[in-house]
Amino acid sequence: MRQIWISRAGGPDVLEVREAPDPTPGPGEVRIAVEAAGINFADLVARTGMYQDAPPIPFVVGYEVSGTIDAVGKGVSESRVGEPVIAMCRFGGYSSMRVVPATQAARRPAGMSAIEGASIPVTYLTAWMMLRVFTRPSPGDRVFVHSAGGGVGLAALDLLIDSGCETWGSAGRSKHGFLKERGYTHVVDGHASEWPAEKMDIVLDAVGGASWAQGLDHLRAGGRLVCFGFSTMTGEKRSLLSALKGLASVPWTRINPITLMNENKGVLGVNMGHLWDEGDRVGSWLGSILELYEQGKIRPHVHAAFPFDRAAEAHSVLHRRENVGKVVLVP
Repeated sequence: MRQIWISRAGGPDVLEVREAPDPTPGPGEVRIAVEAAGINFADLVARTGMYQDAPPIPFVVGYEVSGTIDAVGKGVSESRVGEPVIAMCRFGGYSSMRVVPATQAARRPAGMSAIEGASIPVTYLTAWMMLRVFTRPSPGDRVFVHSAGGGVGLAALDLLIDSGCETWGSAGRSKHGFLKERGYTHVVDGHASEWPAEKMDIVLDAVGGASWAQGLDHLRAGGRLVCFGFSTMTGEKRSLLSALKGLASVPWTRINPITLMNENKGVLGVNMGHLWDEGDRVGSWLGSILELYEQGKIRPHVHAAFPFDRAAEAHSVLHRRENVGKVVLVP
């Protein structure tokens, strides 16, 4: 099989395509012939050596794949061979073959391409955790979404439209036309850190640092800030100074229980990489997401699909914030 390895900490150029033996599924596992693998911002942070959850470098990154089951282990029905699936994995997704527990491979709905399928698990499960598990917005609620043009931003929009919310999307001006057509009620300039005059019920923030303080300022009573990333801490290469500046800008004194109680506000956090012990529960969420796809209520948007040999270019697109929606890799 072919894999993309992080050979050492650094910029996108450290990604290397290597050959490796084909894996064999064990009991309760399936092997997927991967047709597409999703890229997430956590992959970029891991490549720079700044992601505390990543294995020691060198390793193969990647949280999600889409393809077809071509072999099964003991205890798994042979009828699953040939089944088109999408699957979650804890690293190792940048591979042309990936073995996962059978319970983590969900049948891909009819009409969903492998490329489209690879864009779903991390982004839509993150949005689901924020909006269906934690905040549960009601019709008419005001919701502000940072990085609205990214994969999670568009996934969140689908769920917010389904909930009947009034939405503000923050992104660079080049993305505004697309976001309005997609369904955001209002769009503001993310580079200028624009905020509406209205106070929000929910703020979804993957930027981190000082942005979290701004989010707290723009919540009304009962409002919730959901933190799901810290993109301000990292660039294309490792920078401890940038990381320290980001940490210093976190509003630490404002997120203690007493201050939150007095302000009648809440702060929540989502990290899909820490939900592996909730496999059955997360699997049920993914099933609900795929049902919404079949109902036409979610519309995954793929910005581009890059072959494995152009993985460095794919990572650079995300670093430059050029993507609208998801970027995926094709073996």
